[in-house]
Amino acid sequence: MEQKSVMRQEVNEEVKEVKGTQPNQRIRVRFLPIWLRLLIIMGLIIIALIAGSLIGYSVIGGGQATDVFKKSTWTHIIDIVNEGA
Repeated sequence: MEQKSVMRQEVNEEVKEVKGTQPNQRIRVRFLPIWLRLLIIMGLIIIALIAGSLIGYSVIGGGQATDVFKKSTWTHIIDIVNEGA
């Protein structure tokens, strides 16, 4: 009998350690998992890069908005940057 009560006390102490010091401590359930949050952030970053390129090339640069996706545009930009170095 004594052995069962000692084991029961040890189990109760372990449960208290796992649950925390407060008996009414709530467990937080996340609405969106962390991996989904990271995917959303990466998607927003990509959308921001595309929108920034379109606005920068068409409004500030005075070119056509669809030209920003052409390879020749980027090779020209890289040539200009490397020419100064």
